Amino acid sequence: MADELQQRSKFRSMTDHSAAFEANRLAWNERTKLHVGSKFYDVEGFVAGRNSLTALELELAGAVAGADVLHLQCHFGQDTLSLARLGAHVTGLDLSDAAIAEAEKLAARCGLNAQWVVGNVLDHRPELDGRFDVVFTSYGTIGWLPDLKPWAANIACYLRPGGRLVFVEFHPVVWMFDNDFSRVAYSYFNRELIVEEEQGSYADRDASVKLASYTWNHDLAEVLTALLGAGLRLERFVELDGSPHDCFNNTVQGEDGLFRIKGMEGRIPMVYGLVAVKEG
Repeated sequence: MADELQQRSKFRSMTDHSAAFEANRLAWNERTKLHVGSKFYDVEGFVAGRNSLTALELELAGAVAGADVLHLQCHFGQDTLSLARLGAHVTGLDLSDAAIAEAEKLAARCGLNAQWVVGNVLDHRPELDGRFDVVFTSYGTIGWLPDLKPWAANIACYLRPGGRLVFVEFHPVVWMFDNDFSRVAYSYFNRELIVEEEQGSYADRDASVKLASYTWNHDLAEVLTALLGAGLRLERFVELDGSPHDCFNNTVQGEDGLFRIKGMEGRIPMVYGLVAVKEG
């Protein structure tokens, strides 16, 4: 406990959060090594033609054929390339250099065209301004960000007038619980740096590696206020009581294919999604 408190103090004291970002980058480099060979990501099935996008993402994104799409926090590119298979012209951006290297390999294996950028989603990249019809990001992304205002501002900059953000994320209620969903361990609000050490990863829980993470919770009001403050207009908002991905502990799968926490089925929201438009 004393060591954890020292870590929290260390990372809180750095107002630029550079140490936390670097620790997370290194951890995602390690996760990438686990994920490319995991059953969860099923790379061989993807190369053979599987689309990795969920029903909610496909519904919110709508037709993307011919559109210029920027995928933020793209990991090693399966969702990015799934959008390419739907006819989009895609660019993927991620903090992890190892993930982008694997994305380039995957694109080559699939015979798909894509552009790739290594970078922090909070750092403004002027060369991307006004280039995209759609900015897309989904599942487990904003928790790695201490402040959503620059995230939202960059999205607004990268979109063309009339362009839209398609955003799907795990619900902040989920992040209130400990990893076993046995108790409420964290605030719903962005009031603390959350320091955890994870055995393996959500895609390979039996892996021997232990990976630290430095994250922040973001309530729905914080998300919506950031997007509205950046000049985006909310067009759609939906919540689901289940997750399409089996990436949490103690889950049961419903007849609809969604995964819910055992004993909490139908009682807590697990996923939300939205579409926000940049006014033309």
